[in-house]
Amino acid sequence: MKFLIVSAIMFSAIVSGQDFANYAKYEKQNIEILSKKVAPNTVFMGDSITEGWFSTDPAFFTKNNFVGRGISGQVTSQMLLRFREDVIKLKPKRVVILAGTNDIAENQGPISLDKVFGNIVSMVELAKANNIKVVLCSVLPAYDFGWRKDMHPAEKVIVLNKMIENYANTHNIPYVDYHSEMKDSRNGLDKIYTEDEIHPTAKGYEKMEAILMKKLNKS
Repeated sequence: MKFLIVSAIMFSAIVSGQDFANYAKYEKQNIEILSKKVAPNTVFMGDSITEGWFSTDPAFFTKNNFVGRGISGQVTSQMLLRFREDVIKLKPKRVVILAGTNDIAENQGPISLDKVFGNIVSMVELAKANNIKVVLCSVLPAYDFGWRKDMHPAEKVIVLNKMIENYANTHNIPYVDYHSEMKDSRNGLDKIYTEDEIHPTAKGYEKMEAILMKKLNKS
């Protein structure tokens, strides 16, 4: 059933003449990595928060043999479609998945949290089937979306994070809790870490790196 759903999405994208998953975004970089025949230690799968991470602090990625595969605006359905191209084919030791913000913002239309969670689980299952270790991350705090006002995302983020955390604990998967350490009194992203309430600044990414590396060094 999962295969049929993914195939249907891919067929729809092909028929409409659009690269729905944005396979082209990292096609050249992926070819370069494969040509070197040195697998990355870790691939970071995500949206603009992950994409901005690499552009803000590329040294963090290069010195650790990490690869960023974030695409601005993407929802988990798009990440799931490109997971084979941008993660599995690179044969990393590990994948760090940070996803869900844009689903809650309904960037591709309304979607239930159960389905968002299901997309994340499907990425985990694909990684495990290909002997890639998984690290699951909490969605960052979000009080409001600048591009989609009055969505009231804060509580939805908390609910989705609890689903991800419970799954991680049940399946012995490292869970990186950015939310607890970066939220403000409204359960939004603390202003010391952001300028637009959603995307981290350099200081925000520095905090995320500290939280993440503490977890990775234990796993």
